[in-house]
Amino acid sequence: MTSHIMPTYNRLPVTFERGEGAWLFDEHNNRFLDALSGIAVCNLGHAHPAVHSAICEQSKKLLHTSNVYRIANQELLADKLIEKSGMDNVFFCNSGAEANEAAIKLARKYGHEKGIEYPAIIVMDKSFHGRTLATLSATGNSKVQQGFAPLVEGFVRVPYNDINAIKEALVQNKNIVAILVEPIQGEGGINIPAADYLNRIRGLCDQHGLLMMLDEIQTGIGRTGKFLAFQHNNIIPDVCTLAKALGNGVPIGACLAWGKAARLLTTGNHGSTFGGNPLACSAALAVLATLDKENLIELARQKGQTICDGFNERLQGNKHIVDIRNKGLMIGIELDSPCAGLVKSALEQHLLINVTNETTIRLLPPLIIDEQQIRLLVDTLSALIIEYTEKTAQETLP
Repeated sequence: MTSHIMPTYNRLPVTFERGEGAWLFDEHNNRFLDALSGIAVCNLGHAHPAVHSAICEQSKKLLHTSNVYRIANQELLADKLIEKSGMDNVFFCNSGAEANEAAIKLARKYGHEKGIEYPAIIVMDKSFHGRTLATLSATGNSKVQQGFAPLVEGFVRVPYNDINAIKEALVQNKNIVAILVEPIQGEGGINIPAADYLNRIRGLCDQHGLLMMLDEIQTGIGRTGKFLAFQHNNIIPDVCTLAKALGNGVPIGACLAWGKAARLLTTGNHGSTFGGNPLACSAALAVLATLDKENLIELARQKGQTICDGFNERLQGNKHIVDIRNKGLMIGIELDSPCAGLVKSALEQHLLINVTNETTIRLLPPLIIDEQQIRLLVDTLSALIIEYTEKTAQETLP
């Protein structure tokens, strides 16, 4: 069968027709354990009753009016996000890339208001901020940038988790107005920085009058064991971007601002046709209510530790394991060689995983994953890793 879809994805040979919690079912009713959650999107799993009910009820009433008018659900959602984050206000859009575009525009406007003609933003190696032209330019991965030059100017790249590199960049470039960073790098390989990394960035931003901008597209909405990952550090950034799990599959993004950043954008500076529409906001409100009702954020911390303890026990002594690391249910198992082949091997065992940065197995299971499913995940994947590393070791023998 031919397809008229542009070949922008290397799709796996499976089509899912329905989901239930942590399970997905293909067209033959085969059941797969989803340990990826649609890449950190479906934190509540699939077909969650609260989200289903919210979407159905809202769809009976109103889907869209545009932001020419007030939207009650949008105002309610903004209130909830500000209450949970400690920020001041929010701009709603449709995706993580759009949220980061808003953040970049905030930084540019901040720079211009300070009289800086060509404002620059510090970004990190191995980062990922989106596929639009500006967010692609901010992303620290030359492979995804290839073929799309000229890229957007105004980004200064430094190594992740390196405060001295940031300090050096600030000395060399007086046009820097902001620092954009992921609290944990997801696409870059589940890279978890030093415990005080974000605190030290906050200090540098305060010292030099910069905007601290956190991309929480993947880390936000409870995944790391806090509603937002920066809350582990008891700080507040100037800008924080959200998307993915906010709508549990319904597209929605948000750019939150605090303090001076909250006063930058005024009427006509930015907009979105679909951003913050009644349907998306209704789904997001159901997500936030469910996280609280079912205590899922604290459970994410506990479940993440249980999963990592299981892998450490099962893979103990395997010399091909470089590291097993996590923050809540954001989990990485790093091997000493490329392991993309494990994705298809896992699919054959009806387990959905991902490999990022070539050598790191990325696990982003839904926050509702239960004990039996955790055991199945650990047992199945551990056996696959052992088999894979033994085979790889045999193939590399002289």
